[in-house]
Amino acid sequence: MIFLGIESSCDETGVAVVHAERGLLAHTLHSQVSMHEEYGGVVPELASRDHIRRILPLTRRVLHEAGVGLADVSAVAYTAGPGLAGALLTGASVAQAIAWALQLPVIPIHHLEGHLLSPRLVEPRPEFPFVALLVSGGHTQLMQVDGVGQYQLLGETLDDAAGEAFDKTAKLMGLGYPGGPALSRLAQHGNEQRLKLPRPKLHSPDLDFSFSGLKTAVLTQRNKARAQLPESEWAAFDADLAAATEAAIVDVLVGKSVKALRTTGLQRLVVAGGVGANRRLREQLAPALKALSAEVFFPPLEFCTDNGAMIAFAAAQRWQAGLVSLATPENYGFSVYPRWDLAQGVAGPAE
Repeated sequence: MIFLGIESSCDETGVAVVHAERGLLAHTLHSQVSMHEEYGGVVPELASRDHIRRILPLTRRVLHEAGVGLADVSAVAYTAGPGLAGALLTGASVAQAIAWALQLPVIPIHHLEGHLLSPRLVEPRPEFPFVALLVSGGHTQLMQVDGVGQYQLLGETLDDAAGEAFDKTAKLMGLGYPGGPALSRLAQHGNEQRLKLPRPKLHSPDLDFSFSGLKTAVLTQRNKARAQLPESEWAAFDADLAAATEAAIVDVLVGKSVKALRTTGLQRLVVAGGVGANRRLREQLAPALKALSAEVFFPPLEFCTDNGAMIAFAAAQRWQAGLVSLATPENYGFSVYPRWDLAQGVAGPAE
């Protein structure tokens, strides 16, 4: 069985081909970062228009690289949410059109389920059950995963997500877009010990997160430094502030992940989403989990950000688990869900 997957939830257009038994055959990705950079963030209308331009050429390319034709495709999967409404509609429309033209099954996929299962794209694959730390865009959640489609929310952010904390802090510091990677690069040249920043909810008894207070503390520290330090010292201070910010965010993510493993009694942690590419997070989690005799699994860096491979793979996994039918639909009507809580289920939120 061969699954064609299309991802278009935000500012990256991803298309991939996955074989249910042989795994990933090919994937390709176009990032819109350079287009949105001059605006300091994603412009939804521009994102949608760019997806329209990219999806079909990328689909032709990935089928060629996989060595298969449209006639070999068994089903078409697409991201149905959450994400930007226009961007989601673009990918969904193309997926539905391809499926209708070939009279194929079509499978809507929850974006976060794609991230959650992405570490299973490569060996060694984490076996079920495990705890998942989802740190993707506007989402920071801890989930207990007992199997494909079996997800229990353990904790989530009450305000800003970790990725938003990175990006908003970077914007406050004038680091440009995308802010998270820029802040992490600057942090490598700073001294995290120089400044004391809060670790919101690190020691709370629950598994929830909060990062909005950290952003406020960063702004306060920077304004104070600008008022008291000579301009010649501002650059060094910003590097130290970036290092302290990254350390605070990572400390909370690591601390809550360790607490989730202790609470559930599980021995495997999966980290998925864009923040999963953060170097410091990877470095800190390994020793922290070793002390618990637990393992941590990360997707390869190319699968941390949004991509079509995780969408096609999630569809294959759901089919293998008996959660989706590959019967040809009677009609190809569809909906997208810009706001869609994974805890609501992956068949679509209640209307």
